[in-house]
Amino acid sequence: MTFHSKLLATTAAAMLAMSGVAFADNHAMTGPNGEALAETQEFTYRVLDEHSSTDPGLVEDVSGSEIVRDLFEGLYNQDKQGNLAPGVAVSHEVSDDGLTYTFTLRDDAKWSNGDTVTAGDFVYAWRRAASPELASPYSWYLGLMSVENIDAVIAGEAEPETLGVTAIDDTTLEVTLSEPLPYFPQMVTHSTTFPVHQPTVEEHGDQWTHPENIVSNGAYVLTEHVPQERSVREKNDMYWDAENTIIETVTALVINDENQALTRFLADELDRTEIPAGQFPRLNEEYPEATVVAPRLCSYYYMFNLREDAPDWLKDDRVRKALSLAVDREIITENVTAGGQIPAYNFTPGATAGFEVPDIEMASMAQQERNARAQELMAEAGYGEDDTLSVEILYNSSDAHRSIAVAISQMWKQTLGVEAELANQEWNTYLEARSNGDFEIARGGWCGDYNEASTFLDLMDSESGYNDSKYVNPQVDQLLAEAKTAEDPTENYMQVEQAIAEDQPIMPIYHYVVNYMMDPALVPSWPLGNVQQNWYSKDLYFVADE
Repeated sequence: MTFHSKLLATTAAAMLAMSGVAFADNHAMTGPNGEALAETQEFTYRVLDEHSSTDPGLVEDVSGSEIVRDLFEGLYNQDKQGNLAPGVAVSHEVSDDGLTYTFTLRDDAKWSNGDTVTAGDFVYAWRRAASPELASPYSWYLGLMSVENIDAVIAGEAEPETLGVTAIDDTTLEVTLSEPLPYFPQMVTHSTTFPVHQPTVEEHGDQWTHPENIVSNGAYVLTEHVPQERSVREKNDMYWDAENTIIETVTALVINDENQALTRFLADELDRTEIPAGQFPRLNEEYPEATVVAPRLCSYYYMFNLREDAPDWLKDDRVRKALSLAVDREIITENVTAGGQIPAYNFTPGATAGFEVPDIEMASMAQQERNARAQELMAEAGYGEDDTLSVEILYNSSDAHRSIAVAISQMWKQTLGVEAELANQEWNTYLEARSNGDFEIARGGWCGDYNEASTFLDLMDSESGYNDSKYVNPQVDQLLAEAKTAEDPTENYMQVEQAIAEDQPIMPIYHYVVNYMMDPALVPSWPLGNVQQNWYSKDLYFVADE
C-alpha cells in the first residue's frame, strides 16, 4: 500500500496545540486567536421546522444534520474553510488502485457513557444504514460512496455483513470501494457515516435517540427535546477534546414565523436567525455588524412530478420549459428574497469546487425573449385563452417559500394565463408527500453533502433516493456513472446540466447565500469560508465586548 495521508496523528496534535485555547478556573478565557471570551457561552438559534431525526442513519434535513454533527462525530470533520479536520480518525491510507481506504482511529474517543469508540461501531452503523430493515432515506448515499456490495445490500439481495467495511482491530477501519472515488474522504464527513452505539440501539429500539436513552460520541449530549418547540444539547465531558470545547449549551428553537424570529433576535432571545425574505437591505443598513452574507453550496428549485400517474401536462416537456422560461429569476432574487441570492438556470452552484457553470441558452436570453418563447411552447402544447392550465405548487410552511410561490404564480398567470393553487404543509408531511409523489410541482432545496458537482447532479440519476421527480434519462445515468471514474468529469457534468435544461425535470430558481442575523460576538468563530456551511458548535465561541 502507498501511504496517502490526509490527516496524520501529528497533524491532529499540531492543530490542537495551535488552537491556543487558554483556561482558568475551568472556564475558557481566551479563544483560539487569543480573543477575550464572553463569560456566558450559550448558543441559541432558530430553525424553521422540527428536524427529521437525530439518528445518523435516518436524518435527512439540514437542521437535523446540524444537531447530529454536535451529538455524533464521524471519521473526519471540516474546518472553517471546509477542509478535512480530525474526527474519530486521525489519518488514512489508500491503496495503489484507489479501492481500499484504511483509517486509523484515535484511542481516546469515548461514548457519552464512557465506552470506547471503536472501528466496530462504524461497521455496525454503516451496515445498519444500508440495511432494508432500517429503510434509511439516505442509504443511497453509501451507494454514491461506491462502498463495495452496497447496491445488493440495499436491495436485500445480500446480507449487511457483505458490505465493504471491516474492523481490522479497534482502531483500524478498512473500507473497500467498488471503483476509485477521488473525493471519497470528503464524503465521510456526512452524518450517514457516523457511528452509533449498538447496545443502546438494540436496547431501546426506535426510542434510542430520546434524551433519556441516547448515547453519543460527539462534543455534546442531547438533554432535552420538545417536538415542534426546542432541542437542547449540552457539552459532553466524555468527548476527547472537551477541554477545548467552549460553548456549554446549544438550543435550537422551532419558530415557523421568520418575522417573529427576527423580533426575538432583536430582543436578544436568539443568537442567530435567517433574514426574512426581502428585508436584507434594510437590516444591513440598520444592523451592519449583525448581518452576515456568504456563498452557500445550495440550490433552490421547483421539481415536476414525472411519474406515470401524474397529469398528462407534466409529461410534456414543452409545458415544463414554458413554466421555467416564464419565471423572472432576477425579480425573485432582487425584489422577493433580496439577500444576494444568485439567479439559477442550471442546478449546480458556481461555488462548487472544480465546477464550470455551463452555457445554458435560457441564461443568455432577456426575460422578454424568455416570455415570448414560453408563450410559443404553451401554444404548441395546446394551451391558450380557450384552454388554460391549472397547476398546484406544494411547499413547506414558510413565509419566504410562500412569497416565492406567490411571485411565480403571478408570473405564470400574467405571461401564460396559468392558474396556480398554492399548498403548504408541515416539514415532515411535505417530505413524505414529495417522496410518495403526492404533488404536481413541489419546492426543492438541496445543499451539497460534499464539495463536488456530483452531490447535486447525482440527484438526477434514475436510481437516486432523492430523485423525487422520478426523472429517467439513460444518457444522464451513463454520464454520471462514467464521471465517477473519469480523470476529469467536467464534460460529463456539462452534458448532464444541458440535459436537465432540455428535459426540465426540475426548474432551478436561485443559488443560496448565507443570510443571517447573528450576534456580532459569535461572527468571528462562524465558518463563513466553508461554502457547505457545515458548522460544529465545538468550534464556536462568543468573544467579549470590547
